[in-house]
Amino acid sequence: MSETRRDVWGNWLEPGAKWSIQLELGDKGILRSGRWLAARSLLWMAVLIFATMLAFGPGIEALAHALPRQPAHQFFAKLCGALIVLGTYTVLVRVGERRKPTELTLTAAPAGLAMGLLAGFLMFVAVMAILIGTGLYGVAWHGPASAWRGAGLALESGVVEEVLVRGVILRLVWRAFGPFMAFGVSATLFGVGHAINPGATIFATICVAVEAGIMLGAFYALTGRLWVSIGVHAGWNFTQGYVFGAAVSGGNFGGSIATSTPSGNFPDWLTGGAFGPEASLPALAVCTSVGAALLWLCWRVDRFPKMQKPRVASIQFNDIFV
Repeated sequence: MSETRRDVWGNWLEPGAKWSIQLELGDKGILRSGRWLAARSLLWMAVLIFATMLAFGPGIEALAHALPRQPAHQFFAKLCGALIVLGTYTVLVRVGERRKPTELTLTAAPAGLAMGLLAGFLMFVAVMAILIGTGLYGVAWHGPASAWRGAGLALESGVVEEVLVRGVILRLVWRAFGPFMAFGVSATLFGVGHAINPGATIFATICVAVEAGIMLGAFYALTGRLWVSIGVHAGWNFTQGYVFGAAVSGGNFGGSIATSTPSGNFPDWLTGGAFGPEASLPALAVCTSVGAALLWLCWRVDRFPKMQKPRVASIQFNDIFV
């Protein structure tokens, strides 16, 4: 590429040239280099998952029962549950890994969440545009509705699943066995975790694993933060359940401003069936394409270094197009 072309790209991307850091896997405490690193990483993964869910489960249940059943109060309960997960993870990482969890740096949260929410919204709108345009889905708009339930469920799923699947599983399997195994294991477990949901099929499980497991993991690997992944996850679910009123992984998000239903004239692998649009071929195509592009960016800016000890460095985006 010519110097002129490089300068054009560099100047165009300059305002966001340091928006991301190298993903920090952890190399102190229980994750220090040496014998039994893989075993220690996997043991620590189990401890983090168990301890986080032990704090989250009873905490959110107690709050849900203590607060009035009104949607706004239940949203507050889910917000507190999300904070419990984030706080528990932060404390455990500080104690067990002897580091500050840069993946949850608060100063990066506003921009990361905003970017993720917008990306999740746009990706789902693109999927629905295909589904509606091809006659695979029908949409009936019926006006404003309370968003508290949908927002609470989106927030809860975004924080809990991203912290556990990306922040714990992907990161620690990466520390133990490298990035390729980490993406494969975390994406597979993410898909299998949705296999018991209402309306789930083998194809739906594969879709969740490939389109979401890879794409959300790639956002994490590229940015070194969990905030964008959390935003994408929450934004996708909220748009799917509240804006379009479609099933979300087989579940019902409550009130919505529209109702979207799949056409009965097409097979479930085209429409997603009762599981929802995320199990459709268009969703698989859109999100897998995004995931592949993100993985290319990760490779281009050296997010998969061949080294055991992680490094932290800012992306220089003008290097992407060299």
